[in-house]
This record gives sequence, structure tokens and C-alpha cells, in this order.
Amino acid sequence: MGLSLYWKCQLIGWGVVSLLWLYIALDRDQFTVSHAMINYVLDVSICIGLTHAYRTIALHFKWNQMGIRPLLKKLIPSIFVLAVLFMQLMNLKTSAYIYLVNEVNVFVENILVWNPVLITGLRHMAIWVLAYHAYHFYMREVNTTKVNAQLTIKAKQSQLDNLSAQLNPHFLFNSLNSIKALVVENPTGARRAIDLLSDLLRTSLYDKEHLTISIAEEMALVNDYVELEKLRFEERLTINMNLDKSLDKVKIPPLSIQLLVENAIKHGVDKQIQGGTVDISVQKKEGYVVVQVKNPGVFLKGEDAGVGLKNLSERLLLQYDGLAKIEIATPSENEVLATLLIPIEK
Repeated sequence: MGLSLYWKCQLIGWGVVSLLWLYIALDRDQFTVSHAMINYVLDVSICIGLTHAYRTIALHFKWNQMGIRPLLKKLIPSIFVLAVLFMQLMNLKTSAYIYLVNEVNVFVENILVWNPVLITGLRHMAIWVLAYHAYHFYMREVNTTKVNAQLTIKAKQSQLDNLSAQLNPHFLFNSLNSIKALVVENPTGARRAIDLLSDLLRTSLYDKEHLTISIAEEMALVNDYVELEKLRFEERLTINMNLDKSLDKVKIPPLSIQLLVENAIKHGVDKQIQGGTVDISVQKKEGYVVVQVKNPGVFLKGEDAGVGLKNLSERLLLQYDGLAKIEIATPSENEVLATLLIPIEK
């Protein structure tokens, strides 16, 4: 397994910087080649040790996730501390060399003196720290852009998939037949049905450009969809709703509740001879919006519903970083319960 990018940059970067000090040791200070090489290795080790210690602290306290202003409050004193430590370690190294070669003890003298090495430390540590955080800031922006792009694609795909499944030719055929029958028997109802079908198309096509919408907007879409389906099912379809109105303004992914209701009607009620009841619940629990849709029937993973549910699961994973989820359960022999958990964003 090869070296990571971080260690490659550390070794190459400080190795190149320390070449200048190696030249000074050979040319100005008249070090022997062996002593100069030892000095070079120590210089590289000191710089890598200090910066790696800083990186460890930064990762532990998650400084890379901070904004620029709070990060600067950490950076400025950190650079100064690193520079002082750099100066003292360099002084200790010089004192050790003088003691070993000339047998002169200057440790205390060198520790107490503040020399130009501090300026060198400030310069090099500042460059390293700023470069380190600039790289991570850049990568964070790149990752955010990628995630937003994926979310946008998923949202668009969800809209198209939903429209395709929801308003497929079979659905349109049944809805138009229901409207046709109403034209003679109930012209007012027919006009209402046409309005509903038109609104459903318009909403699915044009009004879902954002990654989230309010629960009130989502439930308005659900109500239109349910009312239109009742034209076909009549007494065979019953809807019970238990909604916490305090959640109306909470944001959730568009077409998420609607997908669960659509599956409940299409794969549950529609397959029951006597029809059935769909129970819709939207409540708040421990910082989450808990959406539950219960219907009669049997859940089969191979059904077409699996495509929509898989798409919704992927959207939730991307948008909420694993904090949101969807679960399908069978509380009894002929009952399916879909549960959607979405964290309430402050």
C-alpha cells in the first residue's frame, strides 16, 4: 500500500524546504557532509512532527468543518505556537550539536534567547497551515457541489419517475373514463375532476423545482391525487388522515408522502375486491417527522413499487446523510405499513 497524498506532500514539501538549510550548513557553517545530512534529517523530522501534531489536533476538534471566521481564531494563535516550538526545537538541535562536537553546554542560553529562527518558523508554519486548510476548504466545496448536483439529478429523476408511474396511460385511461361518465351524470363533478387532473400534471411538472417543500404543500398534492382516485374507486376507497398541523411548515423532499399514498392505493386497495382504507399519519417524534401510511394488501419486493421506494431511499440518503430512512413492515397478514422518518431541519 503506497503513501497517502498527505504523507507524500509532507515528505516532498519539507524535504525540498530543508535543502536550503542543508546548503547553509555545508557552505556557511562548514558542517561535514555526514553532520549536514544528520542535520537535514532532523530539520525534516522537526517540521513534519510539528505540522502532523497540528493536523491531529485539527482533525480531533473538527477545525476543517468550521467557517472562515471561527477558523481564523484558531489559526492565528496556533501558527504562533508552532513557530515558537519550531524555534525552540531548532535551538535544542543546535545546542546538542555544539555540545557533542565542541563539548560546550549552551542549552540554557539558547532556550532563553529569541532569535531570527522564530521569523523563519512563523513564515513556514503559516504557509503550511494556510495551505492545509485551503486544500480542505476546496475539497469541502467540491464535495458539496457534487452532493448538490446528485440531489438535483435525483430530484428531477424522482419527478419524472413519479409522473410516469402516477400518470401512466392506464391511470389516465381510468381517470378520463371516470370523467366521461361524470360529464352526463354530474357536470360539476366532471369539471372538478378535470381541474384536479390538470393541477396534478402542472404540480408534478413545474412546481417541484426545489429539493424540499413544506408538508402543507405536499399534503395539498396528496389530497388532489386522492380526490381524483376516488372518482374511480368511489366507495371502495376510504382515506383517514391524522395530521399534526404544527408541522405544516416543516420541509420534506417533494413527492415523498405522495409516493407512499400512491403505492398504498395502487398495490393495496386496487387489488382488494372490496377495496379498503388507507390511513395517513404525519406526527412529530423526538426531532423527526414520522409519516406512516397503512393499507390492506401484501408487500412484494418485486413489485413496481420497489423502483419508487428505492429512488426515495437514495434521495433521503443523499439529502440527510443517513439520518432519514424509510421502512416497510407487515403488522398483520393482510396489512402493509410504510414509515418515513425525516429529521426536522431548524
